[in-house]
Amino acid sequence: MQKKIISLLLGSVMSLSAAQAMAADKVTLQLKWVTQAQFGGYYVAKDKGFYEEEGLDVDIKPGGPDIAPPQVLAGGGADVIVDWMPSALATREKGVPLVNIAQPYKSSGMMLTCLKESGVKTPEDFKGKTLGVWFFGNEYPFLSWMAHLKIPTTGGADGVTVLKQGFNVDPLLQKQAACISTMTYNEYWQVIDAGIKPDDLITFQYEKEGVATLEDGLYVLEDKLKDPAFKEKMVKFVRASMKGWKYAEEHTDEAAEIVLENDASGAQTEKHQKRMMAEVAKLTAGSNGALDEADYTRTVKTLLGGGSDPVITKEPSGAWTHEITDAALK
Repeated sequence: MQKKIISLLLGSVMSLSAAQAMAADKVTLQLKWVTQAQFGGYYVAKDKGFYEEEGLDVDIKPGGPDIAPPQVLAGGGADVIVDWMPSALATREKGVPLVNIAQPYKSSGMMLTCLKESGVKTPEDFKGKTLGVWFFGNEYPFLSWMAHLKIPTTGGADGVTVLKQGFNVDPLLQKQAACISTMTYNEYWQVIDAGIKPDDLITFQYEKEGVATLEDGLYVLEDKLKDPAFKEKMVKFVRASMKGWKYAEEHTDEAAEIVLENDASGAQTEKHQKRMMAEVAKLTAGSNGALDEADYTRTVKTLLGGGSDPVITKEPSGAWTHEITDAALK
């Protein structure tokens, strides 16, 4: 009799958990890049059960060099994506109506890292040099900055030669470029790990140069926001994600370990991810998830100030909303 009661109880528990799993709202998040601490907050939110607490079943899809998050979103392969605002606004102007619903990153981690021996001491010294630039939507902040400096990107003594940089630091190590694109939390440290001393480098952070644009925001398709059920799902997703981000900021080593557990490629190392998470925490610090309108305005102004070839040609309309974060953070 006792065995039967235990069996019935176990069956009830299993039925309840199965029902809860069935009831959970599915959300697919498409990342901008591969599994790494850049996205630590989302992995923490999943690992710690923050999504589950909100009744969500979140699938985090890694990105890569051949994956364009806006295309994945437009094709129905994700509910929400991580993207940089320059790419998102340029995509919106081209007809894919992306809307920023939250902004976990407050500061930009983008910079140019240069070899001192190349003779670059100030941005004025970029002229006549070859600079490594990422494409696939990552070129927009660079092109905008060069336009502000009035330095053409078509080569020559008064311009810069743009080297289409792969997602590595080889052009600097092999001295094919005077400077390359790096992130404070990633590629800069790859240069250091390759044996180049910090004293042999000079860096120009977009944030310090006054041309920073917003990175790693959360974007959805505009039409989806007309659906109350989808909006409610995004409110829960943003609330749990920001809980994950704030936990990651406070426990950077633990967050890095959670990221490593989710790295199916096995390509990441503990040293690199712990260092990355510590640097990423500096960029998410100061954000509660709500887009700062002043940061948005600065980004738009930077992108519009591109002279004859701006990243966007007109002031965007409807490109962001506080509706989700207002509900998630109250």
